Amino acid sequence: MSTEPPPEDDPFRKQPPSGQGEGQGSGSGSPYDTPYGGSQPPPPSYGGPYGAAGGEGGFPADPLAGMPPLADSGKRTLARIIDMILVGIVVVLLTWAFGVSEYQMHGNRISAGRSLAQSVIAAVLFVAYDTLLIAKTGQTLGKKWLGMRVANLDNGATPSAQTSLVRALVLWLPFAFCCACVWTIICGGWSFFDKPYKQGLHDKAAKTVVVTTN
Repeated sequence: MSTEPPPEDDPFRKQPPSGQGEGQGSGSGSPYDTPYGGSQPPPPSYGGPYGAAGGEGGFPADPLAGMPPLADSGKRTLARIIDMILVGIVVVLLTWAFGVSEYQMHGNRISAGRSLAQSVIAAVLFVAYDTLLIAKTGQTLGKKWLGMRVANLDNGATPSAQTSLVRALVLWLPFAFCCACVWTIICGGWSFFDKPYKQGLHDKAAKTVVVTTN
């Protein structure tokens, strides 16, 4: 999803195989030169993720080659719960401080609902939290504590701010405004059944994966 090239000093960015581009054989130095100075067509390139041609830029057709193992979906769920608790505490404190929660009296019963302002505060905080931390290190606090990070599927680099924002919007906007529990189960739970990349729906939208760091 990202249109920004990952920084050159990103320690997680996959590097092309060693010797890529060095001359082989005679003539122009192309790896497809024949001993007699002619050339032969390059080997066919097979489809990579989302229809991209494999092997482009010196990388193998399998985008997971050279990456750490994919993170366990159960640990991803636990990390997400940790993040939801941390940000949820801030949301509750802010909505209480600004008085934007809805309280209704029904006889002897008091029920608490959610106002539009409360949903907006929740959406802004959750999206900002995910976007800023993922774009900076690839890790929210939950992922960091459980040894995981988010990576671009095509090159393993830390996602750009644009990619991180798309990922966060898909995950958190429905959560904040309409179907919190249902959307969280569907969007995050998708990784339990997705093959071969264990992606949630937000990962698919941003073309990212979650891998281990230890």
